[in-house]
Amino acid sequence: MLQALSIASTGMQAQETRIQVISNNLANASTPGFKVSRARFQDLLYVTQRQAGTQSSQVSYVPTGESIGLGTHTAAVDQIFTEGELDNTGNPLDVAIQGNGFFQISMPDGSIAYTRDGSFRTDQNGRLVTLDGYALLPSINIPQGATTVTIGPDGTVSVQVNNQTTPTQAGRIQVINFINPAGLNPIGQNLYTQSQASGAPQTGVGGENGFGSIAQGFLEMPNESTVQELVGLIEAQRAYEASSKAVQVSDQMQGIANGLIK
Repeated sequence: MLQALSIASTGMQAQETRIQVISNNLANASTPGFKVSRARFQDLLYVTQRQAGTQSSQVSYVPTGESIGLGTHTAAVDQIFTEGELDNTGNPLDVAIQGNGFFQISMPDGSIAYTRDGSFRTDQNGRLVTLDGYALLPSINIPQGATTVTIGPDGTVSVQVNNQTTPTQAGRIQVINFINPAGLNPIGQNLYTQSQASGAPQTGVGGENGFGSIAQGFLEMPNESTVQELVGLIEAQRAYEASSKAVQVSDQMQGIANGLIK
């Protein structure tokens, strides 16, 4: 009975993890560039009382075994990097990547982070920065007096200053890709960092060689379905209740067994 208590408790822990993941997905329903997560589970080891195929007589074998599993555990929490819908903001400094890729961001400690959130603004020096003030890499400066900012599908940034008739190129937004984006480490603030699992960053031009193109005036919205998340929440709740019921039944049976021993 004590083993049954332990097995059922692993189910409760697994569903608690699932609810935490779903809660985070729902909390970020309006976060640009957010990628939904999914909890993945695996069964634990099995205690085998009798192995399938064991010889039961000189001419016969056991067709099925007797193995009891020890429950479940969380194997991974995946980031799902499917593309979200684009929201037309009309802001010329808002950009989205249509397809694969990330923007490259310089962190205060000198490290590099990556994001799908293209909510860029200019700082006091005219540099394109995130909403937290972290600079886009390579650095792009919008000169003072710029009246028009145009960002092409390949990331080329052109500005028209004062009364100039010919736009001036201010730089190009690079698109960064990874062999395994799901291996990136989420660190908050819509940012990810490279890991051994993600592979090395690959730099490319928007719209070329499999790299996503740049869409000016748009933001990528989360790739989640609120309805799907709510369905998953109900499923997790029901599974948690079922596991807790198994804990209660096991505890009651343990109490009966202890009474018989007395």
